[in-house]
Amino acid sequence: MPSFVRSLLNSVKTATPVPFTSTRTSSSTIGGLFGGSGGRTAQMAAMGSVGTLFAIVSRTSSATSQVDWKLYRKAKSGDDHDRAEVTSHAALDLWTKPNRWMPRQEFAESTQQHVDLTGEGWWVIGRSPRSPIPLEMWPVRPDRMDPVPSPAEFIAGYVYTSPDGEKIPLRTDEVIQLRMPHPLDPYRGMGPVQSILTDLDATRYSAEWNRNFFLNSAEPGGIIQVDRRLDDEEFNELRLRWNEQHRGVAAAHRVAILEQGTWVDRKFSQRDMQFAELRTVSRDVIREAFGIPGFAIGELTDVNRATAEAAATWFATYLTVPRLERIKGALNNDLLPMFGATAEGLEFDYCSPIPDDEEAENAELTAKSAAAVALVGAGFNPAATLAAIGLPDIPFDGRPAAGVPAGL
Repeated sequence: MPSFVRSLLNSVKTATPVPFTSTRTSSSTIGGLFGGSGGRTAQMAAMGSVGTLFAIVSRTSSATSQVDWKLYRKAKSGDDHDRAEVTSHAALDLWTKPNRWMPRQEFAESTQQHVDLTGEGWWVIGRSPRSPIPLEMWPVRPDRMDPVPSPAEFIAGYVYTSPDGEKIPLRTDEVIQLRMPHPLDPYRGMGPVQSILTDLDATRYSAEWNRNFFLNSAEPGGIIQVDRRLDDEEFNELRLRWNEQHRGVAAAHRVAILEQGTWVDRKFSQRDMQFAELRTVSRDVIREAFGIPGFAIGELTDVNRATAEAAATWFATYLTVPRLERIKGALNNDLLPMFGATAEGLEFDYCSPIPDDEEAENAELTAKSAAAVALVGAGFNPAATLAAIGLPDIPFDGRPAAGVPAGL
Protein backbone atom coordinates (compact mmCIF):
# COMPACT_ATOMS: atom_id res chain seq x y z
CA MET A 1 0.00 0.00 0.00
CA PRO A 2 1.46 3.44 -0.90
CA SER A 3 2.69 5.36 2.12
CA PHE A 4 0.49 8.40 1.42
CA VAL A 5 -2.62 6.17 1.35
CA ARG A 6 -1.63 4.54 4.62
CA SER A 7 -1.04 7.95 6.22
CA LEU A 8 -4.44 9.13 4.99
CA LEU A 9 -6.21 6.10 6.45
CA ASN A 10 -4.40 6.44 9.74
CA SER A 11 -5.41 10.09 10.00
CA VAL A 12 -9.12 9.34 9.66
CA LYS A 13 -10.95 8.65 12.92
CA THR A 14 -13.51 5.89 12.56
CA ALA A 15 -16.40 5.07 14.83
CA THR A 16 -16.79 1.65 16.38
CA PRO A 17 -18.93 -0.71 14.29
CA VAL A 18 -21.41 -1.07 17.15
CA PRO A 19 -21.90 1.05 20.29
CA PHE A 20 -20.33 -0.36 23.44
CA THR A 21 -22.08 2.08 25.75
CA SER A 22 -25.26 4.13 25.87
CA THR A 23 -25.25 7.52 24.18
CA ARG A 24 -26.84 8.82 27.38
CA THR A 25 -23.87 7.80 29.52
CA SER A 26 -22.71 10.70 31.63
CA SER A 27 -19.73 11.29 33.85
CA SER A 28 -21.84 10.37 36.86
CA THR A 29 -21.93 6.76 35.70
CA ILE A 30 -18.17 6.41 35.52
CA GLY A 31 -17.12 3.44 37.62
CA GLY A 32 -20.70 2.29 38.02
CA LEU A 33 -21.66 1.33 34.49
CA PHE A 34 -20.68 -2.31 34.97
CA GLY A 35 -19.84 -2.29 38.68
CA GLY A 36 -18.12 0.05 41.10
CA SER A 37 -14.52 0.15 42.20
CA GLY A 38 -15.21 -0.99 45.76
CA GLY A 39 -14.96 -4.63 44.73
CA ARG A 40 -11.49 -4.10 43.29
CA THR A 41 -10.35 -2.51 46.55
CA ALA A 42 -11.52 -5.60 48.45
CA GLN A 43 -9.82 -7.90 45.94
CA MET A 44 -6.45 -6.17 46.47
CA ALA A 45 -6.90 -6.07 50.24
CA ALA A 46 -7.53 -9.82 50.30
CA MET A 47 -3.86 -10.48 49.51
CA GLY A 48 -2.88 -9.19 52.93
CA SER A 49 -5.44 -11.24 54.84
CA VAL A 50 -5.29 -14.73 53.26
CA GLY A 51 -1.96 -16.53 53.32
CA THR A 52 -2.66 -18.84 50.38
CA LEU A 53 -3.63 -15.90 48.16
CA PHE A 54 -0.51 -14.01 49.22
CA ALA A 55 1.69 -17.00 48.38
CA ILE A 56 0.16 -17.43 44.92
CA VAL A 57 0.23 -13.77 43.89
CA SER A 58 3.68 -13.21 45.36
CA ARG A 59 5.08 -16.22 43.51
CA THR A 60 3.51 -15.40 40.13
CA SER A 61 4.25 -11.66 40.23
CA SER A 62 7.87 -12.06 41.35
CA ALA A 63 8.51 -14.74 38.71
CA THR A 64 7.06 -12.45 36.03
CA SER A 65 9.15 -9.48 37.14
CA GLN A 66 12.49 -11.33 37.17
CA VAL A 67 12.53 -12.11 33.44
CA ASP A 68 14.90 -10.10 31.22
CA TRP A 69 13.63 -8.18 28.20
CA LYS A 70 15.23 -7.13 24.92
CA LEU A 71 14.33 -4.81 22.06
CA TYR A 72 14.63 -6.17 18.52
CA ARG A 73 14.33 -4.96 14.97
CA LYS A 74 11.99 -7.32 13.13
CA ALA A 75 13.43 -9.48 10.36
CA LYS A 76 11.99 -9.45 6.84
CA SER A 77 11.80 -13.23 7.03
CA GLY A 78 9.55 -13.02 10.06
CA ASP A 79 11.78 -15.52 11.87
CA ASP A 80 12.65 -14.54 15.44
CA HIS A 81 16.14 -15.96 14.99
CA ASP A 82 16.84 -13.42 12.24
CA ARG A 83 15.97 -10.39 14.37
CA ALA A 84 18.68 -7.86 15.23
CA GLU A 85 18.91 -6.74 18.85
CA VAL A 86 18.61 -3.00 19.47
CA THR A 87 20.70 -1.92 22.45
CA SER A 88 20.06 1.82 22.41
CA HIS A 89 16.60 3.36 22.21
CA ALA A 90 14.46 5.66 24.35
CA ALA A 91 11.77 2.96 24.68
CA LEU A 92 14.35 0.50 25.99
CA ASP A 93 15.62 3.05 28.50
CA LEU A 94 12.06 3.70 29.68
CA TRP A 95 11.29 0.01 30.13
CA THR A 96 14.56 -0.51 32.00
CA LYS A 97 13.77 2.37 34.37
CA PRO A 98 10.05 3.24 34.13
CA ASN A 99 10.39 6.10 36.60
CA ARG A 100 13.01 7.52 38.90
CA TRP A 101 11.68 5.57 41.89
CA MET A 102 11.12 2.14 40.35
CA PRO A 103 13.34 -0.28 38.45
CA ARG A 104 11.63 -2.50 35.91
CA GLN A 105 11.47 -5.42 38.36
CA GLU A 106 9.41 -3.51 40.91
CA PHE A 107 7.26 -1.90 38.23
CA ALA A 108 6.45 -5.26 36.62
CA GLU A 109 5.81 -6.96 39.97
CA SER A 110 3.39 -4.23 41.07
CA THR A 111 1.55 -4.41 37.75
CA GLN A 112 1.28 -8.19 37.90
CA GLN A 113 -0.06 -8.06 41.45
CA HIS A 114 -2.88 -5.82 40.24
CA VAL A 115 -3.63 -8.10 37.28
CA ASP A 116 -3.66 -11.26 39.41
CA LEU A 117 -5.88 -9.67 42.05
CA THR A 118 -8.32 -7.64 39.95
CA GLY A 119 -7.77 -8.73 36.35
CA GLU A 120 -6.44 -5.26 35.50
CA GLY A 121 -3.12 -3.43 35.40
CA TRP A 122 -2.85 0.30 34.65
CA TRP A 123 0.12 2.40 33.50
CA VAL A 124 -0.05 6.18 33.43
CA ILE A 125 2.40 7.87 31.04
CA GLY A 126 4.39 10.95 32.06
CA ARG A 127 5.67 13.39 29.43
CA SER A 128 7.42 16.72 29.25
CA PRO A 129 5.31 19.61 27.91
CA ARG A 130 8.03 20.16 25.32
CA SER A 131 8.07 16.62 23.92
CA PRO A 132 5.47 13.95 23.07
CA ILE A 133 7.94 11.13 23.87
CA PRO A 134 7.03 9.19 27.05
CA LEU A 135 9.51 9.89 29.82
CA GLU A 136 7.99 7.97 32.74
CA MET A 137 5.48 5.23 33.47
CA TRP A 138 3.69 4.72 36.75
CA PRO A 139 1.59 1.72 37.87
CA VAL A 140 -1.65 2.92 39.47
CA ARG A 141 -4.29 1.11 41.47
CA PRO A 142 -7.15 -0.35 39.41
CA ASP A 143 -9.76 0.87 41.88
CA ARG A 144 -8.70 4.44 41.16
CA MET A 145 -9.01 4.19 37.37
CA ASP A 146 -12.21 4.40 35.34
CA PRO A 147 -12.59 4.30 31.56
CA VAL A 148 -14.87 6.91 30.02
CA PRO A 149 -16.98 4.97 27.49
CA SER A 150 -17.71 6.49 24.11
CA PRO A 151 -20.56 5.26 21.90
CA ALA A 152 -18.57 6.23 18.79
CA GLU A 153 -14.90 5.64 19.63
CA PHE A 154 -15.21 2.96 22.34
CA ILE A 155 -13.18 4.94 24.90
CA ALA A 156 -13.08 8.71 25.12
CA GLY A 157 -10.52 8.83 27.91
CA TYR A 158 -9.99 7.89 31.53
CA VAL A 159 -10.54 9.36 34.98
CA TYR A 160 -8.16 8.86 37.88
CA THR A 161 -9.53 9.39 41.39
CA SER A 162 -6.85 10.66 43.75
CA PRO A 163 -6.71 9.64 47.44
CA ASP A 164 -8.43 12.91 48.40
CA GLY A 165 -11.23 12.32 45.88
CA GLU A 166 -10.07 14.63 43.10
CA LYS A 167 -11.15 13.49 39.60
CA ILE A 168 -8.28 13.81 37.12
CA PRO A 169 -9.12 13.35 33.42
CA LEU A 170 -6.56 11.54 31.26
CA ARG A 171 -6.31 11.19 27.50
CA THR A 172 -6.18 7.80 25.82
CA ASP A 173 -2.49 8.34 24.96
CA GLU A 174 -1.71 8.88 28.65
CA VAL A 175 -2.94 5.48 29.84
CA ILE A 176 -2.13 1.85 29.03
CA GLN A 177 -4.43 -0.83 30.39
CA LEU A 178 -3.59 -4.51 30.74
CA ARG A 179 -6.52 -6.76 31.46
CA MET A 180 -7.85 -10.26 31.60
CA PRO A 181 -11.02 -9.82 29.51
CA HIS A 182 -14.29 -9.58 31.41
CA PRO A 183 -17.07 -11.58 29.70
CA LEU A 184 -19.71 -8.99 30.60
CA ASP A 185 -17.74 -5.73 30.56
CA PRO A 186 -15.52 -4.79 27.58
CA TYR A 187 -14.00 -1.93 29.55
CA ARG A 188 -12.81 -3.80 32.64
CA GLY A 189 -10.98 -6.97 33.56
CA MET A 190 -11.87 -10.03 35.60
CA GLY A 191 -9.36 -11.86 37.77
CA PRO A 192 -9.48 -15.13 39.72
CA VAL A 193 -10.12 -13.36 43.03
CA GLN A 194 -13.53 -12.14 41.84
CA SER A 195 -14.72 -15.74 41.59
CA ILE A 196 -13.64 -16.74 45.10
CA LEU A 197 -14.40 -13.73 47.29
CA THR A 198 -16.84 -15.78 49.38
CA ASP A 199 -14.23 -18.48 49.96
CA LEU A 200 -11.63 -15.85 50.85
CA ASP A 201 -14.03 -14.40 53.41
CA ALA A 202 -14.62 -17.86 54.88
CA THR A 203 -10.87 -18.42 55.18
CA ARG A 204 -10.35 -15.07 56.89
CA TYR A 205 -13.31 -15.50 59.23
CA SER A 206 -12.16 -18.97 60.28
CA ALA A 207 -8.73 -17.55 61.10
CA GLU A 208 -10.33 -14.74 63.11
CA TRP A 209 -12.53 -17.24 64.96
CA ASN A 210 -9.48 -19.27 65.92
CA ARG A 211 -7.75 -16.08 67.11
CA ASN A 212 -10.74 -15.02 69.16
CA PHE A 213 -11.01 -18.54 70.56
CA PHE A 214 -7.66 -18.06 72.30
CA LEU A 215 -8.09 -14.39 73.15
CA ASN A 216 -11.47 -14.83 74.79
CA SER A 217 -11.26 -18.02 76.82
CA ALA A 218 -9.52 -20.74 74.86
CA GLU A 219 -12.78 -22.70 74.91
CA PRO A 220 -16.25 -22.09 73.44
CA GLY A 221 -18.36 -19.54 75.23
CA GLY A 222 -21.40 -20.09 77.34
CA ILE A 223 -24.14 -18.25 79.18
CA ILE A 224 -24.34 -17.21 82.83
CA GLN A 225 -28.01 -17.52 83.74
CA VAL A 226 -29.46 -15.75 86.77
CA ASP A 227 -32.96 -15.97 88.20
CA ARG A 228 -33.46 -12.23 88.58
CA ARG A 229 -32.55 -8.97 86.91
CA LEU A 230 -29.14 -7.60 87.98
CA ASP A 231 -28.64 -3.92 88.65
CA ASP A 232 -25.77 -2.13 86.93
CA GLU A 233 -23.36 -2.49 89.84
CA GLU A 234 -23.96 -6.25 90.15
CA PHE A 235 -23.67 -6.76 86.37
CA ASN A 236 -20.37 -4.89 86.12
CA GLU A 237 -18.94 -6.73 89.10
CA LEU A 238 -19.88 -10.13 87.59
CA ARG A 239 -18.39 -9.22 84.19
CA LEU A 240 -15.14 -7.88 85.64
CA ARG A 241 -14.58 -10.88 87.90
CA TRP A 242 -15.28 -13.32 85.06
CA ASN A 243 -12.80 -11.56 82.75
CA GLU A 244 -10.15 -11.42 85.45
CA GLN A 245 -10.40 -15.14 86.15
CA HIS A 246 -11.13 -16.68 82.76
CA ARG A 247 -10.27 -14.36 79.86
CA GLY A 248 -7.15 -15.23 77.82
CA VAL A 249 -5.10 -18.31 77.04
CA ALA A 250 -3.34 -18.38 80.42
CA ALA A 251 -6.68 -18.70 82.18
CA ALA A 252 -7.97 -21.57 80.06
CA HIS A 253 -9.76 -24.46 81.80
CA ARG A 254 -9.88 -22.82 85.22
CA VAL A 255 -12.74 -23.92 87.40
CA ALA A 256 -15.44 -21.28 87.35
CA ILE A 257 -16.74 -20.14 90.74
CA LEU A 258 -19.95 -18.16 90.50
CA GLU A 259 -21.34 -16.23 93.43
CA GLN A 260 -24.65 -15.91 91.64
CA GLY A 261 -26.13 -17.42 88.52
CA THR A 262 -25.75 -20.75 86.74
CA TRP A 263 -23.35 -21.55 83.91
CA VAL A 264 -25.04 -22.89 80.76
CA ASP A 265 -22.61 -24.40 78.23
CA ARG A 266 -23.31 -23.63 74.55
CA LYS A 267 -22.12 -27.14 73.64
CA PHE A 268 -19.87 -26.03 70.80
CA SER A 269 -16.35 -27.35 70.46
CA GLN A 270 -13.59 -26.36 68.11
CA ARG A 271 -13.71 -29.83 66.61
CA ASP A 272 -17.42 -29.41 65.94
CA MET A 273 -16.73 -26.21 63.98
CA GLN A 274 -14.11 -28.04 61.82
CA PHE A 275 -12.25 -24.88 60.97
CA ALA A 276 -9.10 -26.79 60.09
CA GLU A 277 -10.99 -28.66 57.39
CA LEU A 278 -12.64 -25.43 56.24
CA ARG A 279 -9.28 -23.74 55.75
CA THR A 280 -7.96 -26.73 53.80
CA VAL A 281 -10.95 -26.68 51.47
CA SER A 282 -10.63 -22.91 50.99
CA ARG A 283 -6.96 -23.31 50.15
CA ASP A 284 -7.81 -25.80 47.43
CA VAL A 285 -10.51 -23.52 46.03
CA ILE A 286 -8.10 -20.57 45.83
CA ARG A 287 -5.48 -22.64 44.03
CA GLU A 288 -8.13 -23.96 41.65
CA ALA A 289 -9.19 -20.43 40.66
CA PHE A 290 -5.62 -19.54 39.74
CA GLY A 291 -5.01 -22.90 38.05
CA ILE A 292 -1.98 -23.43 40.25
CA PRO A 293 -0.97 -26.77 41.82
CA GLY A 294 0.29 -27.18 45.35
CA PHE A 295 3.95 -27.62 44.39
CA ALA A 296 3.94 -24.18 42.75
CA ILE A 297 3.57 -22.51 46.16
CA GLY A 298 5.87 -24.82 48.08
CA GLU A 299 3.53 -27.66 49.09
CA LEU A 300 5.94 -30.54 48.48
CA THR A 301 5.55 -34.05 49.84
CA ASP A 302 7.78 -36.26 47.71
CA VAL A 303 10.33 -34.35 45.70
CA ASN A 304 13.51 -35.23 43.88
CA ARG A 305 15.56 -33.52 41.21
CA ALA A 306 13.43 -34.81 38.35
CA THR A 307 10.13 -33.72 39.89
CA ALA A 308 11.60 -30.36 40.93
CA GLU A 309 12.79 -29.66 37.39
CA ALA A 310 9.42 -30.74 35.98
CA ALA A 311 7.65 -28.43 38.43
CA ALA A 312 9.86 -25.48 37.44
CA THR A 313 9.17 -26.11 33.76
CA TRP A 314 5.42 -26.39 34.34
CA PHE A 315 5.31 -23.17 36.36
CA ALA A 316 7.21 -21.20 33.72
CA THR A 317 5.24 -22.64 30.80
CA TYR A 318 1.70 -22.32 32.11
CA LEU A 319 1.90 -19.46 34.62
CA THR A 320 4.79 -17.14 33.81
CA VAL A 321 4.72 -17.15 29.99
CA PRO A 322 1.01 -16.15 29.68
CA ARG A 323 1.62 -13.23 32.03
CA LEU A 324 4.67 -12.15 30.06
CA GLU A 325 2.69 -12.32 26.82
CA ARG A 326 0.14 -9.87 28.25
CA ILE A 327 2.90 -7.41 29.14
CA LYS A 328 4.56 -7.95 25.75
CA GLY A 329 1.30 -7.05 24.02
CA ALA A 330 1.03 -3.81 25.98
CA LEU A 331 4.62 -2.85 25.20
CA ASN A 332 4.41 -3.54 21.47
CA ASN A 333 0.85 -2.45 20.75
CA ASP A 334 0.52 0.51 23.10
CA LEU A 335 3.88 1.81 24.30
CA LEU A 336 6.14 1.56 21.22
CA PRO A 337 3.77 3.48 18.91
CA MET A 338 4.11 6.45 21.28
CA PHE A 339 7.71 6.82 20.07
CA GLY A 340 6.63 7.52 16.53
CA ALA A 341 8.78 6.76 13.50
CA THR A 342 11.79 5.85 15.66
CA ALA A 343 9.98 2.70 16.84
CA GLU A 344 8.80 1.44 13.45
CA GLY A 345 9.86 -2.14 12.89
CA LEU A 346 10.82 -2.64 16.54
CA GLU A 347 9.39 -5.05 19.07
CA PHE A 348 9.98 -6.01 22.67
CA ASP A 349 10.41 -9.64 23.60
CA TYR A 350 11.22 -11.45 26.81
CA CYS A 351 13.94 -14.01 27.43
CA SER A 352 12.24 -17.35 27.85
CA PRO A 353 11.79 -18.28 31.52
CA ILE A 354 11.40 -21.99 30.66
CA PRO A 355 14.46 -23.89 31.97
CA ASP A 356 16.60 -25.73 29.45
CA ASP A 357 16.00 -29.46 29.34
CA GLU A 358 19.60 -30.69 29.17
CA GLU A 359 18.63 -34.34 28.98
CA ALA A 360 16.34 -33.74 26.01
CA GLU A 361 18.91 -31.52 24.29
CA ASN A 362 21.63 -34.14 24.69
CA ALA A 363 19.34 -36.85 23.33
CA GLU A 364 18.46 -34.65 20.35
CA LEU A 365 22.13 -33.93 19.62
CA THR A 366 22.97 -37.63 19.79
CA ALA A 367 20.13 -38.49 17.39
CA LYS A 368 21.13 -35.76 14.93
CA SER A 369 24.78 -36.81 15.01
CA ALA A 370 23.87 -40.44 14.32
CA ALA A 371 21.64 -39.36 11.43
CA ALA A 372 24.44 -37.22 9.97
CA VAL A 373 26.89 -40.12 10.12
CA ALA A 374 24.40 -42.42 8.42
CA LEU A 375 23.55 -39.95 5.65
CA VAL A 376 27.15 -39.01 4.87
CA GLY A 377 28.07 -42.67 4.95
CA ALA A 378 25.37 -43.24 2.33
CA GLY A 379 27.04 -40.68 0.07
CA PHE A 380 25.22 -37.40 0.84
CA ASN A 381 27.17 -34.12 0.84
CA PRO A 382 28.48 -33.44 4.38
CA ALA A 383 27.79 -29.68 4.44
CA ALA A 384 24.28 -30.09 3.01
CA THR A 385 23.58 -32.91 5.48
CA LEU A 386 24.56 -30.79 8.47
CA ALA A 387 22.43 -27.90 7.24
CA ALA A 388 19.41 -30.14 6.63
CA ILE A 389 19.61 -31.75 10.08
CA GLY A 390 20.21 -28.48 11.88
CA LEU A 391 23.79 -29.00 13.02
CA PRO A 392 26.48 -26.31 12.65
CA ASP A 393 28.93 -26.49 9.77
CA ILE A 394 31.93 -28.35 11.22
CA PRO A 395 35.31 -28.06 9.44
CA PHE A 396 36.84 -31.42 8.52
CA ASP A 397 40.62 -31.90 8.90
CA GLY A 398 40.84 -35.09 6.79
CA ARG A 399 41.43 -37.50 9.66
CA PRO A 400 38.17 -39.28 10.44
CA ALA A 401 37.94 -41.24 13.64
CA ALA A 402 37.56 -45.00 13.51
CA GLY A 403 34.12 -45.95 12.26
CA VAL A 404 33.31 -42.44 10.97
CA PRO A 405 32.88 -42.13 7.20
CA ALA A 406 35.39 -40.00 5.36
CA GLY A 407 34.04 -36.58 4.40
CA LEU A 408 32.18 -35.90 7.67
